[in-house]
Amino acid sequence: MNINELLKQKDLTKYKFSKLTGIPFATISDISTGKAKIEKCSAETVYKLAKGFGVTVEDLLTDSMERRGSFETYKSNICHMVKDMGDIDFIIETLETDRVRKLFNRKWYAESLYLLAMLDYLSRENDLPVCAEYSDIRATRLKETIYPASILVMCSASHSDRPKKDSFEQAIPEFKNFNIVENEVRNVV
Repeated sequence: MNINELLKQKDLTKYKFSKLTGIPFATISDISTGKAKIEKCSAETVYKLAKGFGVTVEDLLTDSMERRGSFETYKSNICHMVKDMGDIDFIIETLETDRVRKLFNRKWYAESLYLLAMLDYLSRENDLPVCAEYSDIRATRLKETIYPASILVMCSASHSDRPKKDSFEQAIPEFKNFNIVENEVRNVV
């Protein structure tokens, strides 16, 4: 979570927040400008920040500790989680942690929409109702279609866009809705 966004949400100035929490103004200022990294702060400061904002320490540190990797790796990790956990447990865990919304709020749209597509796909496959919690996010669509790296390599090797067209036609509908081409989520090694 971004300190400046939290201050804005709470309608607080850095000075007011400093007085409220007992954290020196200079520390809050340094964190908010990026001069100081929140993950380098003392445990006491991080605790006071979290308490002052009414969030968990984990919420405060997630943005700074979790780095965005490649989308291909993300997709693979999600597919492996489904395989390891099973459809129902994956759905429950994903909904309980509200991971779709958290990723979307971080502006990690491809990851958020991939995860939501996976939830919708697994719900359909298991004859479960689609979670209405994410109706607003379902209205989002990526501007450019994301194809699997293997399809892009095939296009490059063949000097043809035919693999893209074929893959798009065969894509799982829930993923295709968000402009993500995904054809296989079960056959992971």
